[in-house]
Amino acid sequence: MFKRILIANRGEIACRIIKTARRLGIATVAVFSEADRDALHVEMADEAVPIGPPPASESYLVIEKIIAACKSTGAEAVHPGYGFLAEQAAFPAALAKAGIVFIGPNPKAIAAMGDKIESKKAAAKAKLSIVPGHLGAIADAKQAARVADEIGYPVMIKASAGGGGKGMRIAHSQAEVAEGFARARSEAKSSFGDERVFIEKFIVDPRHIEIQVLGDKHGNVIHLGERECSIQRRNQKIVEEAPSPLIDATTRRKMGEQAVALAKAVAYDSAGTVEFVVAQDKSFYFLEMNTRLQVEHPVTELVTGIDLVEQMIRVAAGEKLMIEQSDIELSGWAVETRVYAEDPLRNFLPSIGRLVRYRPPAERSAGGTTVRVDTGVYEGGEIPLYYDPIIAKLITHAPTRKEAIAAQADALDAFAIEGFRHNISFLAALMQHKRWQAGKLSTAFLVEEFPDGFRPPVPDAETARVLAAVAAAMDHVIGERKRRISGQRPGAAVTRERRRAGRLGNSEITLEITREGEALAVRFEGAAKSRRSVLASAWKPGDPIWSGTIDERPISVKVRAVLNGFDLAHRGIETRAYVYTEREARAARLMPEKKTADSGKAVRCPMPGLVVSISVAEGQEVKAGETLAVVEAMKMENVLRAERDGVVKAIKAKPGDSLAVDAVIMEFA
Repeated sequence: MFKRILIANRGEIACRIIKTARRLGIATVAVFSEADRDALHVEMADEAVPIGPPPASESYLVIEKIIAACKSTGAEAVHPGYGFLAEQAAFPAALAKAGIVFIGPNPKAIAAMGDKIESKKAAAKAKLSIVPGHLGAIADAKQAARVADEIGYPVMIKASAGGGGKGMRIAHSQAEVAEGFARARSEAKSSFGDERVFIEKFIVDPRHIEIQVLGDKHGNVIHLGERECSIQRRNQKIVEEAPSPLIDATTRRKMGEQAVALAKAVAYDSAGTVEFVVAQDKSFYFLEMNTRLQVEHPVTELVTGIDLVEQMIRVAAGEKLMIEQSDIELSGWAVETRVYAEDPLRNFLPSIGRLVRYRPPAERSAGGTTVRVDTGVYEGGEIPLYYDPIIAKLITHAPTRKEAIAAQADALDAFAIEGFRHNISFLAALMQHKRWQAGKLSTAFLVEEFPDGFRPPVPDAETARVLAAVAAAMDHVIGERKRRISGQRPGAAVTRERRRAGRLGNSEITLEITREGEALAVRFEGAAKSRRSVLASAWKPGDPIWSGTIDERPISVKVRAVLNGFDLAHRGIETRAYVYTEREARAARLMPEKKTADSGKAVRCPMPGLVVSISVAEGQEVKAGETLAVVEAMKMENVLRAERDGVVKAIKAKPGDSLAVDAVIMEFA
């Protein structure tokens, strides 16, 4: 077994690998760019080595710097994590030449399977069912249009060396092929250092289901069941689960056998994933193979009890798999959500900044339910512009899918992040979605269910009462604390009215609140006696989560104090609750509402990012829908288009500029 390994990655996956290495008694070496100098993986590792400037192409993607770090620290092996160099055959080949072990598959397997074009050819040779497409790199936009016409629309344009949703575009017409080809190739080059793309038929209403395989260097290969990864946005997975609600035992066996056969055909000798496009009738087509550890590997670990990182390390050290196919049993259900630094209200555009507050739910495993948090951040740290915007992965496991979803919903309610926008409210709302709960999924789920983008749900009457009660309880606790402040003027004790007026949005709820020992009793005016609720919580001012019980039912609500009230988040609902005395409420009703100023005729940067190109000039007439600029953030290129016809008056930014959110890019006359 290795004594010291280097992790050629960053963020949550680097931290995840370090945890297993620690348990195995293996020392770890982290590498970091200038942007990651204070990152969590750097702090967790036994040793850390700087490898260059923030752009990945100058640091995490430079093989020579990784090898130099190994030599300077005495690292015997390298775990690549996912992304960056994980699927580049040249990396393990260079490591082998330097006498360093690669904790992953052999270079030939990576070349055969890691490259999306070559994997299609290998799968076709092995007589697997594959998605119709062009098995070769596309040279230019003209060829792309010609190939797309031959295949038939819609088509998927994909980076050959890609993964993680980078370098992927769906096109429904020749016009979309031209732009999609340019964007996919540009993203592929910046993310993977390889601009080759290919085109295949896009299967309508498909599900994305993948099989986890595990092989050793002695010819043994097994599979660990499937994961459903159909909830995607811009081809980026955001929710995964194991097993799949669609797949039955017979289909699982067939998919598993096909995945194992493919892995054996290329002498696969590590953890890897064979991905399939699956129709609603359970017919399936080989899509690609990822020759690395997947982001969503924790759901497989929780339903099988197998630490995949440990298995990768043991296999790389030459050990035989101690697990046989007959040993694999799927136990319970696991759900994973990816918590991203992005704004759901701005079409999920990236958001960066400092983590003013980061309080994940407590990890636990009790009563048949497990809550796990994989993260690479900490409170006070920053989410940099240069890499994926993932903050954490929240994984729950329970005996049934329904219970795993319920545990996920509770954990999301107990997850507090402040400092920039994030997608927790969206994920929490998704857990309540009836179609998701029913398991009726497809990769078009988000487009179909949120065609106009995501908007937080409006609380129903019962939820409004619950949130009003929580707000009133916190207001009462704050009032009690104020009355205990020392040094107050002597005289009659200050008392507050029991009656309160709670306002959520445009509705008011009148209630009465009293202290009953350690609990608070809330009675809603106009409601039957049964509407009396008892709240119990250890919440104190400053806590970001109100966690307690309402009528003995556990509940968590994210809170942030504002003048006369609180911003609340629960089950995907985001609302502001004001708490007034009756006199204050009468005055508040007379206050005019502050209206948001119109942005006028300016085009603003929708997220912090780097200006890739400006497509217009001052004085130019543009039509609605025309491309104005391209802004890159978190390795994704975002096209800004004209919302209406107009004339460009002034351009305030140029290619290469790094802009803050809402910075003016150009103005119209």
